[in-house]
Amino acid sequence: MAEQKALTTPPANSDVKAVPAHGAHTEQPSHAGAFPPFETHTFLSQLIWLAISFGLLYYLMAKIALPRIEAILESRSNRLASDLDEAQRMKAEADAAGQAYEKSLRDAQNNAQSIAGEARAKLAAESDKRRKDKEAELNAKIAASETTIRESTARAMGNVRDIAGETAASIVERLTGHAPDRASLDRALDAVH
Repeated sequence: MAEQKALTTPPANSDVKAVPAHGAHTEQPSHAGAFPPFETHTFLSQLIWLAISFGLLYYLMAKIALPRIEAILESRSNRLASDLDEAQRMKAEADAAGQAYEKSLRDAQNNAQSIAGEARAKLAAESDKRRKDKEAELNAKIAASETTIRESTARAMGNVRDIAGETAASIVERLTGHAPDRASLDRALDAVH
C-alpha cells in the first residue's frame, strides 16, 4: 500500500500531474523541450548511431543485397544472350530448311515437267506409230479392195462380153433365123469394145 501511495503521489518539484489510483494515465504533454533530433546534447550520440547505421546498411548492401542483384541481372543477361543466340541459330536453320524446301520443290517441278514431256513424247510416238500402222493397214485393205474390185470388174466385164455376145447372137438368130458363128461374133464385140 505504501508503494501504491508513492506512485500516486507526485514529487514536489515535478511538472507531471499525479496519476490516479485506478491506473488511468492523465499526463499532459510538456512543450518545454526542442524537437529531439535537434537537441544539441544528443548530437554526438545521434552522429555515432548514424555512422553505425550507415556502415551496417552499407555493409549489408555491398556484401549481400547488391551481389545478389548483380547475380540476378547477370543471369538474366546471360539467359537473354543465350536465348537470342538460340533464336538466331533456329532462324538460320529455318532459313536453310526453307531454302532446301524451295530447291526440292523446284527440282520436283522440273522433274515433273521432264516426266510430263517424256510421257507426251512417248504418247505422241505411240500415237504416231499406231496412226501409221492403221494407215498402212487401211492402205493394204484399200489395195486389196481395189484388186478385188478390179477382178470383179474384169469378171463382170468378161461376163458382160459373154452376155452381150449371147444377147447379140440371140437377136441375130431371131432376126435372121440362123445363129451367127462364134468367130464373127468375137470380131464384132472386139470392134465395139
